[in-house]
Amino acid sequence: MSPSWMSRSRGKTDELDAPLNASEKRSYLSRQSKTFWMLLVAGIFLLIIAIGLGIGLGVGLSGGSSGDDSGGGGGGGGSSTPIPPNNNTNVTAGEYWKPAPGTSWQIVLQTPPTDTSLNVSVYDIDLFDNNASTISTLQAQNRKVICYFSAGSYEPNRPDSSNFTKSDYGKELKGWPGEHWLNTNSTNVRAIMSARLALASSKGCDGVDPDNVDGYDNDSGFSLSPTTAVDFLSFLAIGAHSYNMSIGLKNAGAIVNATVDFLQWEVNEQCVQYEECDLFQPFIEAGKPVFHIEYPDSAPSISSSARNSVCDDDEAHGFSTVLKEMDLNDWMEDC
Repeated sequence: MSPSWMSRSRGKTDELDAPLNASEKRSYLSRQSKTFWMLLVAGIFLLIIAIGLGIGLGVGLSGGSSGDDSGGGGGGGGSSTPIPPNNNTNVTAGEYWKPAPGTSWQIVLQTPPTDTSLNVSVYDIDLFDNNASTISTLQAQNRKVICYFSAGSYEPNRPDSSNFTKSDYGKELKGWPGEHWLNTNSTNVRAIMSARLALASSKGCDGVDPDNVDGYDNDSGFSLSPTTAVDFLSFLAIGAHSYNMSIGLKNAGAIVNATVDFLQWEVNEQCVQYEECDLFQPFIEAGKPVFHIEYPDSAPSISSSARNSVCDDDEAHGFSTVLKEMDLNDWMEDC
């Protein structure tokens, strides 16, 4: 019972003008007692309903957000609220590479690749750390080249980092000192990303791998949501496709269904470890690859049982799975 209700009850009694005899007092008190208990029961009933609604709304609002804030691998970020597909026809316009499920691949981000003898069809390499010659050499070997950059975080050592303003970036990514989440709704951030797409095109990249688009699933310091992430990826896709480059989704399981129609692949980290590979199956069902990475603790020395636990995972059926060390050097073992 709230204190304000109790004070109003006392105030009503104080407003009586005439004195009452004993019989009237008993009758009055009886009526007051009945009224009191009726209001008490009604108040408790309403309180129970309010608590039930509050719990239900709380579950609905918090469902599906891990708050992982890892900034690294994993964390598909499933959502209980489906995001509708993007209906912007401009987002798929253009002629660009469309890889098929099961396409073999390698990813090397620590340094430019030094061992290109692997029999794979795709290399995913860093946009800034590789020059046009490295890309053209890989393409001459009948490989497609995906160029990686972080679209959703500020990295202080990139050549264009001075172009960001302090209002563009927010909280630090946990485990990545100096790297901060970006406000992907910022006009300046989007201008910088447009310049990165132009750079990728000038170097001859066949596609781009924009990382950290799942700021909505982390403590970024900004009001980001799955809907704003889909809008940002639509912006990036229109830009990439205008240069005849493909573009994929990185992790971000909550927005798979909303982006699978206009993105050409998924790059996922650790869905077997986090038991969420089912989130990314829509890409396979749409005839698009899931480039999948797991980081076994014992890598590069992997037991057959550890390998089989990854490669035989039912939910990752059809994925292009590779086993890597966390620093994403040249070492790789595939399934």
